[in-house]
Amino acid sequence: MSQQTEIEKKYDVDEDATVPPLEGLPGVTRAGLPHTAVLQAVYFDTKRHTLASHRITLRRRTGGTDAGWHLKLPPLDDAASATEPLQRRELHAPLGQPDVVPDSLLAYLQAYLRGAEVAPVVRLETSRTTHALYGEDGVHLADLADDRVTAELLHRGQKGGAGGGGEKQHWREWELELVHGDPGFFGPAEELLAKAGARPAGHASKLARALGGAAGSLPDAGPSRNGSTPALAAGRKAPAAAVVTAYLSGQIGEILAQDPGVRLEEPESVHDMRSALRRVRSVLSAYSKLYAAAPVRRLRDELKWLGQLLGAPRDAEVLLARLRGHLDDLPPGEGVDDVRAKVEHKVGGAYDDGYRQLQEALRSERYFRLLDDLEAFRDKPPVRPDPVAPGRRVAAKAVAKAARRLRRSHKAAVRSKRGTAHETALHQVRKDAKKLRHVAESAAQVYGKRGDKVAKAAHRQQKILGNFHDAVIARDLLATVGSRQEPTPAAAAYAALETREDGLISSSEAQYRKARRKSRKLLRRGLG
Repeated sequence: MSQQTEIEKKYDVDEDATVPPLEGLPGVTRAGLPHTAVLQAVYFDTKRHTLASHRITLRRRTGGTDAGWHLKLPPLDDAASATEPLQRRELHAPLGQPDVVPDSLLAYLQAYLRGAEVAPVVRLETSRTTHALYGEDGVHLADLADDRVTAELLHRGQKGGAGGGGEKQHWREWELELVHGDPGFFGPAEELLAKAGARPAGHASKLARALGGAAGSLPDAGPSRNGSTPALAAGRKAPAAAVVTAYLSGQIGEILAQDPGVRLEEPESVHDMRSALRRVRSVLSAYSKLYAAAPVRRLRDELKWLGQLLGAPRDAEVLLARLRGHLDDLPPGEGVDDVRAKVEHKVGGAYDDGYRQLQEALRSERYFRLLDDLEAFRDKPPVRPDPVAPGRRVAAKAVAKAARRLRRSHKAAVRSKRGTAHETALHQVRKDAKKLRHVAESAAQVYGKRGDKVAKAAHRQQKILGNFHDAVIARDLLATVGSRQEPTPAAAAYAALETREDGLISSSEAQYRKARRKSRKLLRRGLG
């Protein structure tokens, strides 16, 4: 599979429009000879046009230079103005079988399909005449595609798009796509094309036009269908529920965005999805009084379930990377090799087991139902029938409450006995700092920099205590896999590693005390 970022603008044109001379555009030194190819594409979707409603297109195309399966994901900036170029991530896979979508592409769709099957829905035949535009030194700046399109809706169940379908549609459009050019190229080009009769396209894609839906009005297209964060209505004067909705929308978008990476075991995807889940849980907890209790409780329970499944492979991954690095720092020898083998077996096995369970969960109805529930909460929040509370006031109270909880956990850690009890207490401080960070992030939507400062201070404490906790976990693991009856070289390696972790535990705690002193006044003052 290969991928690229597509940056383009579409224009509707009449049948008798003439492509203007393009050599006069700024930066263009010559235009290549027009080249015409016939492209045949079959688009796949569900019965309810789920992919189209999310502005996703999945097609199998033959003809031209890029024959194969193409998947175009939602726009990278869905909030961009209609006058700005559309930026989309596009993935390609080989042609394969006509009715078998490659697994490498399906991984990017499961969070949207949620168990639904895809089948051919539209067949397009496009006569494309391409005008390549070059700059100095032969740099390929952009392509203008002059497309004459014939679209046919397909009956459900038609194999590979074969056989007769619905009524055929015909239209002409131009696409201006950057290759190595700068986005500033679109301005002068659009002026020239407009004089030739081009108008901004009334559809987001050929599929959207074929299905009869103008951009944004396809079946099932909700107000936040792409998982993007909506603009916070009324800004600083927004009601409290709107503050929560805007924040949750961004986190739901992050969950959907990270889902493919988790399935494909891409670096950091598990961490990023887990972080988004934690943010949702923290905010639901902090603002729970705004909503009916049962939906919030159900969501938090399900988020906790998925978070634990994400946590098993992520924690093992972090621990393994940490110990590998420390082992690399020891002088090479037989003892180090023995310890490395045991660590790889113990922690690597935990990672594999955890990831296997996670993959099973991502294929389950329970996971898909959780995604449905999150979107339902975002789109139709179960707000209590109380007077509308001002967002700034409620957010400030939520931050103050989270800060008080952090102070209490810090005092409990100070009073705790050294050893396991103290380490457990500091771990609770870390969790409470994380909650404060997330709540402050939500408050920053209506408080701006003041909310950001509180979030950054809490994050600093959380990060330091995260290092503290990782060192504790690593030290305890070494104590379980190691043995005093080990051969001397291995015993020496275990001792060296444990000594290092003990040192990191002490230094991390000292860093935490310093960070807390620096931020004590800020966190006590909060947003007041």
